[in-house]
Amino acid sequence: MALGLAPSFGFGDRLGNATAGHLTALLQAGGPIQGIFAQQSIREMARTGRTAKQVMQAAAGTLEAENFSGNWGADADHLKTEEDVLQTADAGFVFYTIDPSQDVDQQADDYDEETLKQKYAELRSEIDWVSDYTGKTIRVDQGPIIDFTPEVVLRAAVKYGRAILKTIELAEIIQNAATERGQPFEIELSVDETEQPTSLAEHYIIGNQLRRHEVRLVSLAPRFIGDFEKGVDYKGDLPALERSLGEHAAIARDLGPYKLSLHSGSDKLSMYGLLARKTQGQFHVKTAGTSYLEALRVVARCAPDEFRRIVQFARDHYEADRATYHVSATLMGVPEADDLKSPLEVEQTYLECWEDVPEGRGFTAPGRQILHCTFGSVLTHPEFGPLVHQILQEHAQTYRDVLTQHFVRHLQALNAV
Repeated sequence: MALGLAPSFGFGDRLGNATAGHLTALLQAGGPIQGIFAQQSIREMARTGRTAKQVMQAAAGTLEAENFSGNWGADADHLKTEEDVLQTADAGFVFYTIDPSQDVDQQADDYDEETLKQKYAELRSEIDWVSDYTGKTIRVDQGPIIDFTPEVVLRAAVKYGRAILKTIELAEIIQNAATERGQPFEIELSVDETEQPTSLAEHYIIGNQLRRHEVRLVSLAPRFIGDFEKGVDYKGDLPALERSLGEHAAIARDLGPYKLSLHSGSDKLSMYGLLARKTQGQFHVKTAGTSYLEALRVVARCAPDEFRRIVQFARDHYEADRATYHVSATLMGVPEADDLKSPLEVEQTYLECWEDVPEGRGFTAPGRQILHCTFGSVLTHPEFGPLVHQILQEHAQTYRDVLTQHFVRHLQALNAV
């Protein structure tokens, strides 16, 4: 069902058997956060060989078996095409994350004045809003003052102009698909997969243009300042991030209201409290790979020899698989499993344990990124994929327990405001 502006947390489940642990964590943590239990991107489904219906059925079936009668959401993540929308609408998803990253000009922040004007000339006929902002200064209610200089507006147009058009197009498709099926729907926009942070002016223009075109967002994921790498804690200046979150949250309240969404949200414990406080509880956090890593933790503890083999396989595939991820781990920076003596040493090197992490901080071990990026190669491997599923089935309670411990810490950090 639609969750509206309630704080929400997305539990991505790449294997289809983590919902029991996710639910236990949510109930144990308490608080106002609502769970999105069916969540998988089109890219992840392609890499794991799953369908949208299988993702939905895995979550819904477990929730029914657990006699859960509360509200919960289902996120069709990283939608890029009409086919993506229709596939996930048929499966019953209600939370649609539009990803127009293919239409974002990733080099726009670095163009010189001449190149910027040339690029704008190429798309001038497609957008009609540049003059609406140029030269204006806007004071956001209880928020920042934004100066829309000619350069700022042109750069925003070149960077996000076509992405805004794509979002409007997909939003109409989503609305029509949901209406035809008699389903509720919510729309999230993801513009976080860029090298440069989303400026306040860019956020304002995006939100304002979507409102003008009657696209009602439930949440928006900007590219925040700092680094949000997969599988490890936030890297950056926390006081600066706090100020930035407050400014973006003010824009979201003024133009929506809609939630601020944190993608690559796994293990970012050091900044969760800032997010919850600065958004006044109107936030969405999206996680995915961290549940897969907890599945590998079960393998490491219950079948350590097999875990060593998976680690070596992941190392062999890391350089190719990391191409679509924002990570900094290098193979040279992490010892091979065979160079580590004990099973515990292997687990701590490649997964890290909460017991070794100070309260209020997430994981930092680069080995996690090697395992994170290679999930598709492991799960579709004819030996390792079935092996992981078999071990999790044989040790279902262990998997539930590690997931519960893992996510209670996440949820409590978001609740502690």
